[in-house]
Amino acid sequence: MALFRRKEKKLEDKSMKYGVDLYTLSNPTSTIAEQFKTIRTNIQFSMIDRKLETLLVTSAGPSEGKSTVSSNLAVTWAGQGKNVLLVDANLRRPTVHQTFQVSNSQGLTTLLTNPKLNLDQAITETAIDHLYVLPSGPIPPNPAELLATERMNHLIEALKEHFDLVLFDVPPVISVTDTQILASKVDGTILVTPQGIVEKAAILKAKELLDKVHARILGTVMNRVTPQNSGGYYGGYYGGYYGTDDKK
Repeated sequence: MALFRRKEKKLEDKSMKYGVDLYTLSNPTSTIAEQFKTIRTNIQFSMIDRKLETLLVTSAGPSEGKSTVSSNLAVTWAGQGKNVLLVDANLRRPTVHQTFQVSNSQGLTTLLTNPKLNLDQAITETAIDHLYVLPSGPIPPNPAELLATERMNHLIEALKEHFDLVLFDVPPVISVTDTQILASKVDGTILVTPQGIVEKAAILKAKELLDKVHARILGTVMNRVTPQNSGGYYGGYYGGYYGTDDKK
């Protein structure tokens, strides 16, 4: 377990410094990129009975791949010609500005704390067609309190008017209450679970916490699947999307 914790800390520090890998951009014809397209399609089918405007990606614990999943899903969705906004709502350990190489001087926190700031001043267009990012902005002393405000509710509604899909990258659900707060405000939640790393008890705890706020869990993405365990099909990183019967 100590080895896993050291490896997780190393991965987390790397993503904060350099961002995460955009497999869907660097190698769009790869098996991994194709899996993200499959995940996108399955999410769309899971919401066939209602409009999907806001989506949240989280995990039980840190360094389990949620930021990689959310960033690559955003690229894949934008590839459909949809105007997509990726919001870095991890106000404790943000990575989106590093991944897409944009400034983090303005962002979600400044929109929530400065009523004079408008969306155009905080949202940045990326080099990818139809993809925009709202970085975290300066790290605040009270992330959960900011996300729980009525101003955050109004901001989500405003973002929905400007974009086809708003995708939130958030902290691990077990670590802090931030994710529960946002999960109660969005149309759907995806739980990322790395094979052979996350414990079953942690996954069950994560689901329990999401259920408490009546989050609509659309399914899970199992990542870091080895070729041996996946029959060699997935190529060793992302295992795919597993839906849930939970329709709350």
